[in-house]
Amino acid sequence: MHIQLPYGKGRLEGEIDDQKLQGYLQCPLKNHVYESEAAIVEQSLKQPIGSKTLAELAYGKRHIVIIASDHTRPVPSKIILPAMLSEIEKVSPQAQISILIATGCHRSTTAKELRVKFGDELMQRLTIHIHDSESDQMADLGILPSGAPCLINQLAVEADLLLAEGFIEPHFFAGYSGGRKSVLPGIAAKNCVLHNHCAALIDSPYSRAGLLKGNPIHLDMKVAARKANLAFIVNVVLDEQQKIIASFAGDAVMAHERGCAYAAKRCGLPPIMSDLVITSNNGYPLDQNLYQSVKGLSTAAETCCKSGVIIMACQCADGIGGDAFFNMFAQCETVQKLYDKILSVPAAQTVSDQWQAQILARILIDHQVIMISDLDDEVIKKMHMIPAHTLNEAVQLADKCREIKSITVIPEGVSVFIQK
Repeated sequence: MHIQLPYGKGRLEGEIDDQKLQGYLQCPLKNHVYESEAAIVEQSLKQPIGSKTLAELAYGKRHIVIIASDHTRPVPSKIILPAMLSEIEKVSPQAQISILIATGCHRSTTAKELRVKFGDELMQRLTIHIHDSESDQMADLGILPSGAPCLINQLAVEADLLLAEGFIEPHFFAGYSGGRKSVLPGIAAKNCVLHNHCAALIDSPYSRAGLLKGNPIHLDMKVAARKANLAFIVNVVLDEQQKIIASFAGDAVMAHERGCAYAAKRCGLPPIMSDLVITSNNGYPLDQNLYQSVKGLSTAAETCCKSGVIIMACQCADGIGGDAFFNMFAQCETVQKLYDKILSVPAAQTVSDQWQAQILARILIDHQVIMISDLDDEVIKKMHMIPAHTLNEAVQLADKCREIKSITVIPEGVSVFIQK
C-alpha cells in the first residue's frame, strides 16, 4: 500500500504491507467543502459567543493590543487580522493598535518570518512587538491555582482592550491549543511558564490531548487569561491544508470551549492498537524542529502497543529546537533514569524544555522511535532514537526492531487525538 506523509513543505512517500494495515486514522477535517475563509471569520465576528461584538467592545478605546501567534503556529493571520481590524477601525479609527507576538519561551520571530505571516500590507499598517519571556516588563497579577506566579507582559495588561487570534487543535498536555494559551504561555514570564509546565502537572493523567475538565495546566492558563483581562478572541479550526473551515469569536472562555467542542467531534478518533504506528508532525510549520515532534509522537504512542515502534516524519529544518532539550537526552545514562530525575524536580525548580523531555522520555520508555528528519544521524542517536532518511528505510528498520504484525497510519499526528 502506498502512503504519503506531510514533510516540511512537501511530502514523504513510501510503501507498507497492506495485509498488516490495522487502521488508517485520518483527520476527519479532510475533504471539507470550502467556503470563503474570510467570510467564515467575518460571520463569526457578526455572531460573537457570550460577548458583545468586537466593534462594541472597541468603541472609544485608545490602546488596543492583539495577541498573535508566532512563527511555529499555522495561524492564518493574513485572513483573521484584517477582519478584526475592520471591526475596530470603523468605531475607533484613532485607536493605537499593537500586535504582540506570543512567542512564549520560543526564540524571537524574525523579520522575514513576520513578513511571511502578515504580508507586506499588514506589516506596513501594524506596530508589532515580540514578547520576551525573560524581560522585566511584566505585570504581577497574583498566584495561579497551581501556585505559579502570574506574570504577564505589561504591554498587554495595560491595554484598554486585549484581544487574541489563534487556532484550535488538540494539544498534547493542555487539551487544546488556542484561547487562553495566547496569554499563558504566549505572553507570560518564563518563571510563570516553567511553573505551569512543571513535572507534577505534566504527570497528571488529565494533562492529555482532548481533555479540559480536570486538566490542571488548562486551569492555570484559563485563570491567567482572566487575570490579564483577555476580552475577546477569534480562534479558527484548520483542515490538513491549513485552510479555515470554522471560526469562533467572542468571550475568551466561551468561544474557545465552543471551538474545542467542534474540534473534539472532528479530531477525536478511537485507538487502533498496533505494533507499528506511522505518523508525521503535520509538515511545515509544525515540523520545523525536533522539539515540536513530541506532539505527533504523543498521538502515536496512544495507539501503539507496549514495546511497539513509532515512525515519525519531522523535517526539523530549524534544527533541534532547544539545547536544554537535547542535552537532557544526550547526557543521560538511560531514558528511565532521565524520566525519574525529571519527576523529582520541584515545581519552582522547573527548567526550560523539561516538560517536552518528560513526555518524550515517557514515550521512549515504552516504545522505540524511528525519526525521519534532515538532522544528522548522530543527533538522533543521542536523543535515544533511530535515524532514517526515507519512509521505506524506516519501515525496514521497524522490522528489525521487532516482529511487525500490525500497522496503524496517522498521516497528521498533531491534528487528531486518541479517545480512550
